[in-house]
Amino acid sequence: MGRAFAEALDEARRIFETGEAVTGLPLARLCFEGPMEELTRTAHLQPALTAVEMAAAAAARASGLVPAAAAGHSLGEYPALWAAGVLSTEDTFRLVHHRGRLMEEAGTRHPGAMAAVLGMDRSALEALMAPIAREGALTLANHNSPEQIVATGEAPLVKQLCEAVKAAGARAIPLKVSGAFHSPLMAEAAGAFAALLDQVEFRAPEVPVYLNVTAEPEQDPEAIRRHAKAQMVSPVRWYETVVRMRADGIDTFLEVGPKQVLSNLVRKSLPGEAVRVLQAEDPDGLAEIRRALGQGEGGPA
Repeated sequence: MGRAFAEALDEARRIFETGEAVTGLPLARLCFEGPMEELTRTAHLQPALTAVEMAAAAAARASGLVPAAAAGHSLGEYPALWAAGVLSTEDTFRLVHHRGRLMEEAGTRHPGAMAAVLGMDRSALEALMAPIAREGALTLANHNSPEQIVATGEAPLVKQLCEAVKAAGARAIPLKVSGAFHSPLMAEAAGAFAALLDQVEFRAPEVPVYLNVTAEPEQDPEAIRRHAKAQMVSPVRWYETVVRMRADGIDTFLEVGPKQVLSNLVRKSLPGEAVRVLQAEDPDGLAEIRRALGQGEGGPA
């Protein structure tokens, strides 16, 4: 993943080089060649995915696709902050490198689990979750679309919740993860990460950035820093974010990077809305988007 951007654009290639210099990891090799078991380690995957998404965003901007706003899901919030001019390239890699390492270590020290719940809205899931959560750490990790929600926490409690969800007629799918991300089990990692966030310069964004913790656009760099400190132990409010972006007038969504996970979530979150949802994972995809938008149209958000 990301090879086509690095081969086509000098800026994209330099992003990989900077990431390797900052992290000491062979990001280009991991992204282009694997092996998969090495790439998918949390400590490696976070800077690797960030490099790909930054390279894709750089290529999109170079092709003339200029965003009106930015947002990213969980880890993706960091390349979104970079794309909005909040973080430097070096600081973005510094942050995601330590974020991945800290979360991997937390997953080893405090093992947990996550599960995707499908076909149940948030209020119904929270009602099922409440009595189970009294026994320990169990909370929402991601609210991805109206009826796609991820739960996170201690493994026995996540298993108990899955059984309750299935008994209620919905689906619960255990996820293959290395920790209970966005749960109280990440609190120790979040505390260490907060100290690092205090050492990094946060600049005022060039375009509004919609944050995971609040689902609101933010322009104040110190508020962005504050919410970044909470993100690791807070739910990703993606569904609310998409709804808010649409309410703010955004009608074209462009996902840059591999696969169409966020594009599909946007479609599910805005059924019947007159919006365009586009995705590109290589330069050819960006060229197709430019043709689809038509000459003279503004760049997507």
